[in-house]
Amino acid sequence: MNARLSQTLFLFLAFTTLRCLAATNELSAPTSHWLNVADFGASGSTFETTAATTAGSKQTTVAKLGDFKVGQGVMLSKCSPQFTRCFLKPPENPFASTPLGDAAELRGYDGSAGSWLVFLIEINSAEPLAFRWSDDMARTWKGTKVPVTFDWQPLSSGVEIKLKKRDWQPGHIITFQARDQLATKIEKIEGNVLTLAHAATRTVKDAVVRHWDSDALQAAVTRALKEKRNVFIPAGHYRLTSGLSVNNAAGITVEGASGAETVLDISEGHNACVSLRGGTEVTVRNLRMVGHTGLSDGPGWHSFKTSSGKACWPVGLKPCSAMHISNTERVLIENCHASKMNTEAFYCQGRSRSGTNEPAAYTKSLTYLRCSATNCDGNGFNNNDMAENTSVLHCRIVDVGGCTWEGASRFVRFIGNYVRNSGTIAMGNIRSRAEHFEQLGSGQHIIADNVFEGRTLYNNRPGGYIVRATDGATQVIVRNNLFINYNSCGIEIVPGGDERSLPTSNCTITGNIMDMTAVGEPSRPRVAIHVGSSDAIVSDNQVYTRGTCDTNLTAIRLTEPAINLIVHDNLLRNCGTGILSDAAYSYVGEVVDPTTFKAGRGIIPMERRLSHRYRRWNIAWFRGTKPDGFSVIESFDPETFHFKLKQPHAIKVGDKFEVFAPSANWNLHDNTITGCAQPVAFNNHGSDTSIFRNNLIERGGVTNATQAITGSGRFKLIGNHIIGFEGKRPESSQKP
Repeated sequence: MNARLSQTLFLFLAFTTLRCLAATNELSAPTSHWLNVADFGASGSTFETTAATTAGSKQTTVAKLGDFKVGQGVMLSKCSPQFTRCFLKPPENPFASTPLGDAAELRGYDGSAGSWLVFLIEINSAEPLAFRWSDDMARTWKGTKVPVTFDWQPLSSGVEIKLKKRDWQPGHIITFQARDQLATKIEKIEGNVLTLAHAATRTVKDAVVRHWDSDALQAAVTRALKEKRNVFIPAGHYRLTSGLSVNNAAGITVEGASGAETVLDISEGHNACVSLRGGTEVTVRNLRMVGHTGLSDGPGWHSFKTSSGKACWPVGLKPCSAMHISNTERVLIENCHASKMNTEAFYCQGRSRSGTNEPAAYTKSLTYLRCSATNCDGNGFNNNDMAENTSVLHCRIVDVGGCTWEGASRFVRFIGNYVRNSGTIAMGNIRSRAEHFEQLGSGQHIIADNVFEGRTLYNNRPGGYIVRATDGATQVIVRNNLFINYNSCGIEIVPGGDERSLPTSNCTITGNIMDMTAVGEPSRPRVAIHVGSSDAIVSDNQVYTRGTCDTNLTAIRLTEPAINLIVHDNLLRNCGTGILSDAAYSYVGEVVDPTTFKAGRGIIPMERRLSHRYRRWNIAWFRGTKPDGFSVIESFDPETFHFKLKQPHAIKVGDKFEVFAPSANWNLHDNTITGCAQPVAFNNHGSDTSIFRNNLIERGGVTNATQAITGSGRFKLIGNHIIGFEGKRPESSQKP
């Protein structure tokens, strides 16, 4: 062997050895960087037994010792009646809470109606002073006009309340919980007698004793944060009363052994199984997280109107969720599965950019990968802020009573997911007209490559839109999704029409295959695609039902005053209506003078500062149900919401009006519409630049279709092919 070959072989062997050593080090390094929660006393055990407790004693005798050990946490039912989470909410803001303090006294809980009751007392009359109350999170009201006596007054389960004299106003709300559970630790074991860190306050013979792992898991996380290590959670069932807090992590992974067998159970607790606050980077993976409220088991995903006219959401009185993220810069949640959560299963809220202003810390990247939310009474996924770059990828959302996804956040990707019997993918919902939203925008979304099956279900009501953008969302793409047997509405992009929101705009809906066949239940009135926002493209979609024409289905609906709409190369088959156009309207809410007014209720969008502001647009007036002439708009003020006319008009509060552009720029071309009972119906105003051209309309198998194109809108009909319809094809249409 020559010297050069020997040298080459030596270098190769040396390099290979170093690579092997490096690989060995890489494989072995994590062992020293991981903390096991079992080493901190976490049991992960489902064992439970009964026990006898004595009021005032720390000792309890269990029927079976099982796997209990000294130092472990346990929770005992029935033996510790108490009032927790006692709050006072002001009339002006039911979301705000302060400690109840001395505003009221409570006593007497006997546990007869259950081990966990949630009470809500609302002042609903000032003269005379009275209240209403509920012990089931406002599903029912047990008393509606109960006079306040400032003495002890009975509620239920032995509970009594005594309101103190103060300035009570309608809309004041008191909330509290009555519980009988004791969470404590085992200090000593002698035979079947456990000595606990805390004494029972009630004598019972049949308390249920279970493991309680909150403190042990938190101890592991706290040490890992301090030592910059990771946390491993072995397979097991970990019962929690409070979740894990991961605060200001520089970089940490919290990982279970299995997304199926590592269970964090917060069914006896509040808030999130895992909460992230601040920090740079966190990864959470391989966990199953279980709450206490499955679909339809709670008060529902809705609010009630308080006596001060505000919205109160009772689900927030007993919250549980899988993940809560606040201002952590980079987050990966992988193979984590939530069920029976009654607020948001996966939730993010924190600071965000405002125009060119950037906070010191906020969430810049959040990825949910191969996660699921199933059998939940609240939302699946929710970013309730303008956090950036949230990706929901290859997840499963089934039987979720709130929104599948609610996102006011920026630059969202909802891709490759499966959704069934769940609520809306709600984009926007920003409810702010702050000027910085016209600089950076928000609600930008890509909804792509998903499968939607069956129906939409929101707050136990089926039928609504599964994909919806409104109230400030911009730059929305909905593409290449499959709809399977979809007996609810499909995709909606609408501007929003109140003074709290900027209009939604700039969207593309393309490449979706929407099988809207009703299977297993009666067909519902539904719309596959609805666009009422400006600057939109609807193209290359298929909308159909299998079998005969379903007259309850409208394939594409377009609503004025949207402008710049392009609808092309769509295949619409066996629908009640193929393409439908209509006009939004509002009612006059305030008259300033004969040329100036404000809109009241209705859905005419309050335009952006950087927009056409309705200059030289038209208004069609209605008095009752009858037309009442036309006006031309001189301007719209996006700050005062005043519409100003070029000429005076006899405006009255309550008058209905529609607005429409002199040049709408609607271009509907090269669509195929077959087998529809009403292929095309134009019911909006239209304009000289509203064009319907080169479309193919064919009767198909329907027998009740009499006209291919109906309505009175102002459209130019050019080069369309109409086959199978009797009579003369209309060449133009003019709305009076």
